[in-house]
Amino acid sequence: MKKFLLVSIISLLFSCNSSAQKSKAESNTQYPVNKTDTEWKKELSPEQYYVLREAGTERPFSSHLNKNETKGTYHCAACNIALFKSEHKFDSGTGWPSFDRTIAGNVAFGSDNKLGYSRDEEHCANCGGHLGHVFNDGPRKTTGKRHCINGVALKFIPAE
Repeated sequence: MKKFLLVSIISLLFSCNSSAQKSKAESNTQYPVNKTDTEWKKELSPEQYYVLREAGTERPFSSHLNKNETKGTYHCAACNIALFKSEHKFDSGTGWPSFDRTIAGNVAFGSDNKLGYSRDEEHCANCGGHLGHVFNDGPRKTTGKRHCINGVALKFIPAE
């Protein structure tokens, strides 16, 4: 019985996918815009690289885009694809730019377990850059979603 228990525990340990294995597998996804780490480091600021390429998070309330109320479009800071429209932006009080919806097809989703629980991660569908996370506590009158996005991952293009 002890041998069976020991074999079962060892099998369980070796058969589980860790979050590190998952991250490695997800990093092998091919995107239309595909660059080396060296190329990304040349094009992005250190903070942008940390957020977009290493799935980091900027400090809350640090982005000037958090309180931006100008009409326009929010693009990926890495590849310039349009991600969010200003009319879908709202003040969530969290300290990060928040939107109730994305521009269809330009944002991709995955899972993030870095904090010990699962969150829905968002990344650019064009270059794979990490944007932030989506939660189900957004405006109930629209989509009910809160796309909580790192401002440093975005580039704002004002409407003409």
